[in-house]
Amino acid sequence: MPFKPILTARPEDGESIPLLVWRLPAPMRAISSAPLGGGIGQREWVINATVPMSYARDDPHAHLTSLASGLGLDGSGVGLLTGVDVTQRVVAADGAAEVWATVGLGAPILAAAEREIPRQQTPGTINIVAFAGVRLSDAALVNAVATITEAKAQALWELGLAATGTATDAVAVLCPTDGPAEPYGGPLSPWGARLARAAHRAILEGGSRPKIPWSER
Repeated sequence: MPFKPILTARPEDGESIPLLVWRLPAPMRAISSAPLGGGIGQREWVINATVPMSYARDDPHAHLTSLASGLGLDGSGVGLLTGVDVTQRVVAADGAAEVWATVGLGAPILAAAEREIPRQQTPGTINIVAFAGVRLSDAALVNAVATITEAKAQALWELGLAATGTATDAVAVLCPTDGPAEPYGGPLSPWGARLARAAHRAILEGGSRPKIPWSER
């Protein structure tokens, strides 16, 4: 697998807190819902950082920017946060499609359920970082996010949860910047199907593992 992350840690409040870092060998096209580096653009790195379950900062963008600077990461990247201990990351691949996931299921929800919106979301979080082996068009990138999310919901259903995810889930899909652009990323397209199968396996495996949040060990 060409995009293995480095597992490292950062000192914070007297603790050594784990995080994953992907230092990409070359800039890649990306789409993401992450608090840092969200949207569509060219990205040079990805971080997925554990935070305590008591996390209450209202500036995750600034926090992640500071973490990236502390790691010596230059340029534009994607930054994600999770209450999950990222040492428990799961990887799955289908051909040249690859998915890394940290699966926190402490606060699962149904997306369309009626509810009051809390001021502060609990950082349980399913974070998904996916790589496709070919360039995807903008439309295919958007479609790939939807397809991966559908595969996540399928995995949660198979795990016996009446849930579509958590309130703080994030996804990032990355692909090369050159080559002919694949036009589609849906579940019946070649790359959408590969990403869906890899995401489904990663969420099933991660969701089946017993886990204790890093800050509650």
